[in-house]
Amino acid sequence: MGKRPPIPPDIENGTPPLPPLPPPARPPFRPPIPVPWYAWLVPLIFAANFITFATTMYVNDCPSRSDNCLLFDVLGRLSFQPIKENMLLGPSIPTLRRLGALERRLVEEGEKWRLISCIWLHGGLLHLLANMISLLCIGMRLEQEFGFLRIGALYVISGLGGSIMSCLTDSRGERVSVGASGALFGLLGAMLSELITNWTIYENKCTSLMTLILIIALNLSVGFLPRVDNSAHCGGFLAGFFLGFVLLLRPQYGYVNPKYIPPGYDVKHRKSRHKCYQHVFRFTSLAILLAGFIVGCTKLLREHTVESVPFRDVN
Repeated sequence: MGKRPPIPPDIENGTPPLPPLPPPARPPFRPPIPVPWYAWLVPLIFAANFITFATTMYVNDCPSRSDNCLLFDVLGRLSFQPIKENMLLGPSIPTLRRLGALERRLVEEGEKWRLISCIWLHGGLLHLLANMISLLCIGMRLEQEFGFLRIGALYVISGLGGSIMSCLTDSRGERVSVGASGALFGLLGAMLSELITNWTIYENKCTSLMTLILIIALNLSVGFLPRVDNSAHCGGFLAGFFLGFVLLLRPQYGYVNPKYIPPGYDVKHRKSRHKCYQHVFRFTSLAILLAGFIVGCTKLLREHTVESVPFRDVN
């Protein structure tokens, strides 16, 4: 006869078997906190605008070196036009025109570079200070969040859009326009589109949206003041608004980059990087933006313009 199998000790003693040990707990996993970009481009633009303004005042044509000009002996000579000629404490119109101010007639004659050069010139010290304060308040945060490449492209392309709109609305060809306001309104427009396309990651969404709309409306209302080129503001805002959908996309809430997931860690219900509506906004805005620039440049090259707002010379 065969042997009976041995009885386990715990049964002989009347004690139940021990339960199996639970699997080891998975290590806690938290995605890394994004490190903000170091903002250096916006301060560089800030400094470049002040250097350009100082150069403009240094070469400014002053009709008289006595009582007709307000002289500042800084870095040699900086000559400001009389207050009655330029209330913004700045140079003369001929000086701005010579250094690259925007003028439709000159653009149509082949000086296309004025579409970009005008955004680095300013009509006066007050004009410069207002724009540069806005640049620091808006641009620094955007560059820290999205980097210098996207914000630099946004700034220049928005300024170009404002210049094209300014030319197209100047049917008389008498406007001499300077200023970075078109580019700054582009940054404001990009902030609005960024809020819309990245809606899922924001808290207090409606409050943020209404606050931003109020700020944009107040800034656009400045364009109704005399001698302000509101068409450049609107053109820059529209260019920046559509470009924001293209350049300023963020991953949707809950997305985790696979390179930050530890080996063997199973993430349930993994989300895609972007939502479907973000892609729809991106490609639709890109098509509208390209179509707008193509149509605008075509009209400008063919010397076709639309109705103009009253003559103004700064933006």
